[in-house]
Amino acid sequence: MPRKTDEPSLEPTPEQPALTGRVLPRMLSLEQVQEVLNMKAPLVYSLVRSGELKAAQFGGRGIWRVREDDLLAYIDAAYAKTAERIASGQIPEGETTPQT
Repeated sequence: MPRKTDEPSLEPTPEQPALTGRVLPRMLSLEQVQEVLNMKAPLVYSLVRSGELKAAQFGGRGIWRVREDDLLAYIDAAYAKTAERIASGQIPEGETTPQT
C-alpha cells in the first residue's frame, strides 16, 4: 500500500494534466510595473512599445502583462548600461552624486 503524504501527486489525472516541468511565470500588470520602477504610465508604455521591456497582450481586451523575469532582466540591463556609461565618462560626476 502506498504511503500517504501531504505532497500533491505528480501522476496525471483528468483534472490535472501531466506536468511538463515548466513553472508558470508570475505575470505583472503594467500598473504593478509602474510601481516597481516608480515611473508614470506613459514611460512604461513607451518601454513596452519600443521593445525595451518585453510584454504581451492577453485576452479579447488586450490586457498587457509583463513576466516577472522579464522585468528583472530589464532592471539588470539598466544597471549594466548605467555602469558602462559611468565607466566610459558619458555620465558626468555631478549626475551620480546624491543631492542633499
